[in-house]
Amino acid sequence: MRSLYHLPLCPFSRRVRIALAEKRLDFELVEERPWERKPEFLALNPAGEVPVLVHDDGTVLSGATPICEYLDETVLDPPLLGHCPDSRAEVRRLVDWFDVKFNREVTLCLVGEKVMKRMLGNGGPDSRAVRAGFANIRIHLDYLGWLIDHRRWLAGDHFSLADIAAAAHLSCVDYVGDVPWEDYPSAKDWYARVKSRPSFRPLLADRLVGSPPPAHYADLDF
Repeated sequence: MRSLYHLPLCPFSRRVRIALAEKRLDFELVEERPWERKPEFLALNPAGEVPVLVHDDGTVLSGATPICEYLDETVLDPPLLGHCPDSRAEVRRLVDWFDVKFNREVTLCLVGEKVMKRMLGNGGPDSRAVRAGFANIRIHLDYLGWLIDHRRWLAGDHFSLADIAAAAHLSCVDYVGDVPWEDYPSAKDWYARVKSRPSFRPLLADRLVGSPPPAHYADLDF
């Protein structure tokens, strides 16, 4: 069986988990703390980062984007990258938006400060970064809502890696209770649809010791 080395509240790991489940591929989760720099993990990925997917035949893939695009090229149903060059370009643009811009402006400011710093033993959160994350997420939710008001899914008519990337990041921020869903009904409706997909539900069972999520986190009708 495939093994996915991951960290539960890592949005890049979550993206691969959802993609694997959408492709209906069996896999086992191996929790990896990259900061421990284990030699056996570094042998799989010298960059020392999750996610890493190891196939039955020993093939090793590293990084959320290479893994997800590999899956889409090797398991054709359902297609997650798009049906033509234009749609694939839009999916890739939005994946990059969330993995780079949203991650820098929101995920790292909220999840990074509130959870990862504690796990790494780097002290408490920086209040300036947290305030910036709160302000920035509203800009991103406005944009997400605009997309959904004009499209069925983020990149067009079909559920894609764009929706997976966005939901992976937002689910991590939602775990720490920092998504103002009630102020953004279009974004909330889209997230409820993603949340109800069978591929997404296992993420809602994730729990960090000493840091439970808010009550609505696992509620499909939040």
